[in-house]
Amino acid sequence: MRAAPPDLPGANSRGEDSPLDRALALLLAGEREAALRWSAAVVRQDASVSSALILTCRLLADAGRTEAAIEGFELGVKRAIDTGNLPLAVAALGDLRALSIDVAPLLDEIASAFCAGSPRLAEDVAPPPPPLPHDASFQPLSSFLTGPALLSKATGIIHDASIEYESMSESEPPLVSPLPLFSALEKEGLRALIGCFEMFTVPAGKAVISEGEEGAEAYIVARGELEVRRTLEDGNVVTLARLNNGALFGEMALLSRAPRAASVVACRPSILLVARRDALELVAEKRPDIGIELAAHCRRRMVANLVRTSKLLLAVSPQERPALVERFETCVFERGDKLIEEGKETTGLHLIASGEVAVVGHEDGGESFVIATLPVGETVGEVALVLRRKANADVVAVHPTVTLHLPRGEFLGLVREHPAILSGLYLAAVERDEETTSVLAGSTTSVGDDFILV
Repeated sequence: MRAAPPDLPGANSRGEDSPLDRALALLLAGEREAALRWSAAVVRQDASVSSALILTCRLLADAGRTEAAIEGFELGVKRAIDTGNLPLAVAALGDLRALSIDVAPLLDEIASAFCAGSPRLAEDVAPPPPPLPHDASFQPLSSFLTGPALLSKATGIIHDASIEYESMSESEPPLVSPLPLFSALEKEGLRALIGCFEMFTVPAGKAVISEGEEGAEAYIVARGELEVRRTLEDGNVVTLARLNNGALFGEMALLSRAPRAASVVACRPSILLVARRDALELVAEKRPDIGIELAAHCRRRMVANLVRTSKLLLAVSPQERPALVERFETCVFERGDKLIEEGKETTGLHLIASGEVAVVGHEDGGESFVIATLPVGETVGEVALVLRRKANADVVAVHPTVTLHLPRGEFLGLVREHPAILSGLYLAAVERDEETTSVLAGSTTSVGDDFILV
């Protein structure tokens, strides 16, 4: 069996630039010959590094060495599959398409390796070996190599890498780990989904997603590292997570057009894939299984985020949370839609999963004013449910908002099974009711925002 090799030789835990980081940075700076010296040297040292193969071939293609570039891109796809890096394999397809190559056979190969039921999938497969330690002595190809001589040297390195791979053709291909979302799809569905993604490269420090902006794209890390950052009320910026090879991010924009809740910034020069909402909606119309799995994946991500922020879910043991969440239905509200209407019974309990809502009161003269705004993780509807009365204020979506909704008829059964939830909701309901009543009694001035009038 062929071993699954590391994808990033030269990087270390202290965050020092790897040779491939340098190559990508040089490419982005327009220093193509210098970039080629570094990337080709990585391939020469370890021909299994798919990201180095792809970068080297991109530089060869730009320089007119099309035949060598095609050979290397095709090898890069196969090497990326062997490492379990579906996004990087898809990135190489984009380069081949740019050279007018029919990528259908390779697309089939990728889908066959990662789809549901693939014989190459194994739940307990060992992860790829960690990156090789940073070697300060690593050197690029000689700076005396320029022009045609450099291109010929890099072409020879790519050809040698192909010969090495062919020599292992009789070996059993390595198993790969299932990928969230992708490996839940049958082959044809997966093939259609990955065809929606396009490749692009970003430098270190580049914000791929900016907090507060509206988004309509989902991204996958093919190679690199990014940080998820959020700005706190005091102006400090905190790092919420690091995203590495294979990470999918930004996909919540496919379910809701709420402003991005955090920024995502490249820590290293990175290769990413992007799919836009319109492209995904188009393929989902043709293949409903893709739409169903995308919605299910987004729901799983919503719940995972809520578990860290929602007092309602934290009141239940981790083992019971999955069954609890299944009792909720997903609801989507446009900006200005009313989740709850003053003077009427609520339809149930809403747990805000994405976006933001405002609690809106009304003065005797009909003027509207905002009592409070509630972010992700908060609940609305508990006052009327717990205190058993009609709503005393409107609840309006400030942005396009997604909630997990527990219908009124399910509420009693929920609190019977989970008394801790009732205790928490009761305290929250009393506190919020007192706050709302106090604001309503003391309000004399309208402070309503435009969204209230939509």
